[in-house]
Amino acid sequence: MRKLLWLDDLRNPFIDLEGKVPVVGAVTEWVLNYEQFVQWIEKFGLPYAISFDHDLADEHYTPEYFWDNYEDSKKFQDWKSKTYQEKTGMDCAKWLVNYCLDNKVKMPLFYVHSANPVGADNIKGILENYIKRVENDSTPRN
Repeated sequence: MRKLLWLDDLRNPFIDLEGKVPVVGAVTEWVLNYEQFVQWIEKFGLPYAISFDHDLADEHYTPEYFWDNYEDSKKFQDWKSKTYQEKTGMDCAKWLVNYCLDNKVKMPLFYVHSANPVGADNIKGILENYIKRVENDSTPRN
């Protein structure tokens, strides 16, 4: 049975008020944070697809006055991320890359549904670079 692993601390994939849950013909499994993400994959293996949120705790949220300026938002997030106590969706993406490398398995389909454009770009960059460099596949999977 195909599984979609939904990583998000707030958005309920079973209600899907924003219409962001990818339709991939899979049963959705919801994890809220880095620890649950890692534990789920270590227990069940890679899902068919993963949909990532970046901000997984209140400390990750960028103040509204940065929302209209990508570069200022990026500078703020780069500075703020040095003090994070909780791990982000980007940390999950980095862990996933290492898991795929260590286990010599192909990256599952992935989507990024994060409302944080800087964080979303970072996650996509990590995963797409892995696919291009390691799997020799130049076509993004989402």
